[in-house]
Amino acid sequence: MIARMSAGFAPVGRAALHVLATLGGAATIFGRVVRAFFPPRFDAHETWRQLFHVGVRSSPIVAMTALFVGAIMVIQTAYFVRRTGATSFLGYGVGYSVFAEIGPVLIGLMFSGRVGANNTAELGTMVVTEQVDALRALAIDPIRYLVVPRFIAMMVMLTLLMVLGDLFAIIGAALTAQGLLGFDWRVLIANLIESHLLDELLMGVVKATAFGVAISCISCYFGLTASGGAVGVGRATNHSVVANATAIFILDFFVGWLFTL
Repeated sequence: MIARMSAGFAPVGRAALHVLATLGGAATIFGRVVRAFFPPRFDAHETWRQLFHVGVRSSPIVAMTALFVGAIMVIQTAYFVRRTGATSFLGYGVGYSVFAEIGPVLIGLMFSGRVGANNTAELGTMVVTEQVDALRALAIDPIRYLVVPRFIAMMVMLTLLMVLGDLFAIIGAALTAQGLLGFDWRVLIANLIESHLLDELLMGVVKATAFGVAISCISCYFGLTASGGAVGVGRATNHSVVANATAIFILDFFVGWLFTL
């Protein structure tokens, strides 16, 4: 009986150990990145390359996602507005949902799927082909050369992409309100400005920064611990995507809770 119960709890124990190992590994990566800034020695060329790769190449998909997010928020809010006649709430509803909740989460998930997975696969391939070992043999710290530029790029560019996404979400909302619902876009923008959503915008920026830190640390951890050839790299990439998505929702909860205190 005891043996059967132990066998039943074994998967739960393995899952818990896996979660704790991921948290510990990501925290270790974060600590080593912070230590690398004292003194700040990292590869500037690689940092600029990562900024371009992570940010500029992600901007089209982020802009497209944000356009449709704004459009969807208008369509969903318009039902309530038409029933109640509370047209002044259209701008507030769109702004609040885009700035504080839907925008940061969707853009974070999009960023995680594109950039985080690519980062894990790239680092994992370097590990299994012994390129990381070659860097150590040349007395080059992989954290300073590979991880720190990616950390800076993901944290900075996800925050900037969040601001860009907010802009395109408002554009999408205005176009949808004018074109599909016959609601003057200038009234929507005026209502949005009058709603005083600076706190919600700040909350979204803080969430984006936290998401960037989490995605960079988790994706680098799984990439640097990959093993087992191509199969191992694929497995690490899959784990990275799942862990990043989970971290985004957990951080979304805690940052939102902190802003309510």
